[in-house]
Amino acid sequence: MTSSHTDCHFCLQSLRGRKYALRGENAYCVPCYDSLYANPCEECKQPIECNSKDLAYKGRHWHEGCFRCAKCSRSLVEKPFAAKDEVLLCTECYSDEYSSKCFHCQKTIMPGSRKMEFKGSSWHESCFVCQYCRQPLGTKPLITKDNENYCVPCFEKQFAHHCYACKKVITSGGVTYHDQPWHKECFVCAVCKTQLSRQGFISKDESPYCVDCFSKFHAKKCAACKKPVTGLGGAKYISFEERQWHGECFSCAKCSVSLVGQEFLTWQDDILCHKCGSA
Repeated sequence: MTSSHTDCHFCLQSLRGRKYALRGENAYCVPCYDSLYANPCEECKQPIECNSKDLAYKGRHWHEGCFRCAKCSRSLVEKPFAAKDEVLLCTECYSDEYSSKCFHCQKTIMPGSRKMEFKGSSWHESCFVCQYCRQPLGTKPLITKDNENYCVPCFEKQFAHHCYACKKVITSGGVTYHDQPWHKECFVCAVCKTQLSRQGFISKDESPYCVDCFSKFHAKKCAACKKPVTGLGGAKYISFEERQWHGECFSCAKCSVSLVGQEFLTWQDDILCHKCGSA
């Protein structure tokens, strides 16, 4: 560059017929300008002379030929790049080193592309789809089975059980009774509608009953004490000629000796031990 400036502002030598550089309103010969103001290159540490292109990023400077990916050495001039711990990387190398891998296809999720996250894993948006209908799940409600994701309609169609009582889908938990699925809240006593558990209920004619209702409406009465005979909890009971007794009630009507496992005689509605019946 030549102009009307006559002398270098630093060394005072004539600039006539010579290239020079301006800084503010002052002109410098090229050697003085480079020694005073040229930025050192981050890569080669040499000054970036005024006749070279100075590429700057976050206060650091490079020669055009030094502005390269730290891993593959490809030029980053006019190309997208990323920085990690002050090291410059092309997008491909950055992705290989630091980007998430898609849980489905195991390929890198490139910077700038949309990433879906679910249960600590990442997916490409195009990979985060219902396993059955292949439609994108996005932020829709979903259900996971065997590490595969399903939209709710497809899951219900393919896998969900329907409650025997209310016919609605059972999404979790539930109770099985007579090989039929029930919601826990739908599995209730056929009489009082109290919610039943897996234990503590009695079945009759394929309907479940709580102990109290079964005893009240269906249990046979002990011929001796007239209380219900249910057999719950492993309690022993004796049956004879369409009559039932609690184990502890099955005794001689005269001497009250237990007749459980013993020979006995009957007299009208009474049961008697062999001794009392022969007297």
